[in-house]
Amino acid sequence: MSTMLADRAVLRISGEDVRGFLQGLVTNDVTGVLPVWTALLTAQGKVLFDFILWADGEDLLIDCEGSQADALVRRLSLYRLRRAITIARDDGLAVHWAAEGEGAIDPRLAALGRRWLAPAGEPADGWLAHRLSLGVAEGVGELGSDKILWLEANAAELNGVSFTKGCYVGQENTARMNWRQKVNRRIVVVRAEADPGEKAMAWYPELGLAVVRRRVEELGEDVIMPDWLKSALAQPEDAA
Repeated sequence: MSTMLADRAVLRISGEDVRGFLQGLVTNDVTGVLPVWTALLTAQGKVLFDFILWADGEDLLIDCEGSQADALVRRLSLYRLRRAITIARDDGLAVHWAAEGEGAIDPRLAALGRRWLAPAGEPADGWLAHRLSLGVAEGVGELGSDKILWLEANAAELNGVSFTKGCYVGQENTARMNWRQKVNRRIVVVRAEADPGEKAMAWYPELGLAVVRRRVEELGEDVIMPDWLKSALAQPEDAA
């Protein structure tokens, strides 16, 4: 069975109190049960990198975009200072996915399927279409880098943020936005027969889909509207 997500990479963080190190940097609580979806933000609360964190004994593993792996290593290394921590690619592991079966439930949304880390295998088919059909965006190509606020990426609805864990980079603006219950714009997946141009964060012509950041009411019936997004839009701040 072909299960490997060929565009993903695995980073290993090992050394002294690696959970404590990341706990002060990323948006989600990494002290409990893993995996979790989380992000590294700017001080203003905008997304730089999103990824899934796994535990491997005392080490942490980062399931991230392969094209952004080296940049993420460099960024995390800036915060390491003099700590005895190693951050590097783990080329012995790859990210795998299946719509059902064994593995961990995707921490964002159970309907996304199962995920696990294992040695490389044959590339999977169908992951991109499956993910977009559920309205879930990820990565620099769809979320940008230093372009959108983390809650605009539906982080609250997709379990990508903890509002009780304490401080992390970008926490102040993220917490204020949540306290005000005001998400003016959201990343959504829309059906598009032609390239929407600059309006789109990403465009997949082979699927006829685009990822955009707009007020959902402006997009009408073109928006892919899974149940989790319907629930989010039913909240008072988005119905106003």
